[in-house]
Amino acid sequence: MGKYPVSPLAPAAFPDLPVIGGVSFATVAAGVRYAGRTDVMLAHLAPGTAVAGVFTRSSTRSAPVLDCQAKIGGDSDAGAAIVVNSGNANAFTGKNGIDATRAVTSATAEVLGIPESRVFTSSTGVIGEKLPSDRITAKLGDLKAALSEGAIAEAAQAIMTTDTYPKGATATVEVGGQTVKIAGIAKGSGMIEPDMGTMLVYIFTDAKVARPLLQEMVSAISDRTFNCITVDSDTSTSDSLLMAATGASGVEVTEAGGAFAAALHGVMLDLAQQVVRDGEGATKFVEVTVTGAASDAEARVHGKAIANSPLVKTAIAGEDPNWGRIVMAIGKSGAQADRDLITIRFGDVLVAEKGWVAESYREEDGAAHMKGQNLVISVDLGIGDGAATVWTCDLTHGYIDINADYRS
Repeated sequence: MGKYPVSPLAPAAFPDLPVIGGVSFATVAAGVRYAGRTDVMLAHLAPGTAVAGVFTRSSTRSAPVLDCQAKIGGDSDAGAAIVVNSGNANAFTGKNGIDATRAVTSATAEVLGIPESRVFTSSTGVIGEKLPSDRITAKLGDLKAALSEGAIAEAAQAIMTTDTYPKGATATVEVGGQTVKIAGIAKGSGMIEPDMGTMLVYIFTDAKVARPLLQEMVSAISDRTFNCITVDSDTSTSDSLLMAATGASGVEVTEAGGAFAAALHGVMLDLAQQVVRDGEGATKFVEVTVTGAASDAEARVHGKAIANSPLVKTAIAGEDPNWGRIVMAIGKSGAQADRDLITIRFGDVLVAEKGWVAESYREEDGAAHMKGQNLVISVDLGIGDGAATVWTCDLTHGYIDINADYRS
């Protein structure tokens, strides 16, 4: 499927994603960087589709991200499109990046007969290399001719870079006694500690949702899902999440809570966790739960400090229950903590409490938990009611191997 072996944490198979009325997909091999594989995908959206998005807040974000941010707040009854290429991030490319983005969006608008303001584009891959946009625009006719409602799985394949498997998730939910569907795809494996969403995510629903409400839900749920994952603490220049509500089902969603929001949360959490499970070189999936913090925000700070610590992550890779490294990460986070109130657990194993190793703790019990593929590290700070959960993976030599030759 790709250059690297499939992650041992990968799902058994790509899910059977339903057709979402009002959206069709096509892919093509344009040779943007890769040879012999699809690397451009097009999603064509029906007139009246509402589009919302969240994007990286990196100060070096790419030209496609800036273009999407400028367009995302607009409302229109016209059709829309999403064009994505892999292999080249079109980031840190100056005026060339702006020109390449405009070349793709204007050509797509012309081919599909939609306003350029309704064409959203994303690029992922190597930073600092000029995007050969002509290779993409030359294939737009082929993409239009190949559009199919059932090609979302192929779209998931086309957007991969160092991913070892395509990522998809779906949900069906009852709204007012009627059925609506949600389907999403994502890519991401390295350069992952999102500051909005994950590297690239595209979610589609046949529900009818007003754009402001859709944006409210996407932003809020991203903060509890994609913003709670990390592979390597590095925020991409290209992070983008776009969600389209076509309204094809005729079923209207009118509240930010309720069954639809819960189903969307499930899809977004599934995709976010799949990104972690495909972390470059990963062999362990790790949930870090922090309770008893001064606030939810401080709980997340502690959680990220643990999840991003190279010492914690390498101990996990070596199946070493080195709880001292958890203590270190809490202490360096900058958020409030009291040494003598901290409780630490590995799974169900009580490791430390009241500033010292628990009397009941046996090293072999901690080591036994660390031998699993799915690990849980729980910390209670004993200070307040703040809580947060973040997800990460271990740090192995495989991460070095992948990133040491990424451009070769």
